[in-house]
Amino acid sequence: MNKPITEFLEKYYLHFNAAALVDASKGYVAHLKDGGKMMITLAGAMSTAELGKILAEMIRQDKVAIISCTGANLEEDVMNLVAHSHYKRVPNYRDLTPEQERELLDQHFNRVTDTCIPEEEAFRRLQKHLEDVWHAAEEKGERYFPHEFLYQVVNSGVLEQYYEIDPKDSWIVAAAEKNLPIVCPGWEDSTTGNIFTSNVIKGKLNVHTVKSGIEYMIYLTEWYRANSGGKGVGFFQIGGGIAGDFPICVVPMMYQDLEWEDVPFWAYFCQISDSTTSYGSYSGAVPNEKITWGKLDVDTPKYIVESDATICAPLMFTYILENS
Repeated sequence: MNKPITEFLEKYYLHFNAAALVDASKGYVAHLKDGGKMMITLAGAMSTAELGKILAEMIRQDKVAIISCTGANLEEDVMNLVAHSHYKRVPNYRDLTPEQERELLDQHFNRVTDTCIPEEEAFRRLQKHLEDVWHAAEEKGERYFPHEFLYQVVNSGVLEQYYEIDPKDSWIVAAAEKNLPIVCPGWEDSTTGNIFTSNVIKGKLNVHTVKSGIEYMIYLTEWYRANSGGKGVGFFQIGGGIAGDFPICVVPMMYQDLEWEDVPFWAYFCQISDSTTSYGSYSGAVPNEKITWGKLDVDTPKYIVESDATICAPLMFTYILENS
């Protein structure tokens, strides 16, 4: 079987962060082959970076069992799906003056590093259809998680009229087709979270129609209890922040606060981050620190790739797809 990325990485990625990338990829493959499951966490702007092109295939091939992501990553994959041609790239973003940044705002572009998201085409195309499912649920007395509402919109087909990329390159489309479990802590700080909040303030929607972060932790607790037998669940963290810290805490919460016995630690840990090791930083904390918090065990396989996830994650995912 042809494995071009595997051959390239194993030939040239031999030391330092390059070697860590290969070691972590091999560890991921070994975990899956032993019957383990894997959580992937998405911080930053991975969806706007179009990580969905490779993450969608990971989902389709059952290389990821659950995802934790920010509200931005949840919505921005779909925004790219329905408004890709309207995005504006700014390669010289480092040279922009404050006045040029204001011009982008006035043109209804929201900049994420070198990529500007078009407000009208991206946000507003999605907004109407989300508001429809929010209202429909409320009229029936039903409540759902943020990702479940998004799944309803995607699976209904109402967005297909706007598709501007191949839906196979959307990780949300792949996840919705499989009804993949997702936890989305802090959804309130996303654009769609802001839109929902504005509807609540206007008296158009009830705040309880969208389930809360506490309910997400309960949902994750139930999922972990049901899926952590055997080889256990691994933790593949892209970036840091709430997308990583929220779900990893489910293990110490279960055995420290719930006082449940025989709660397995996370069975694998890898972090891709360009955050340098620093004082007080979650993203910059080395994996061993997590032992002291009851998240990882002494013998948990641990890896840290100190580099840009937009460079590393596609290589690692391709290696995993070629070998498992």
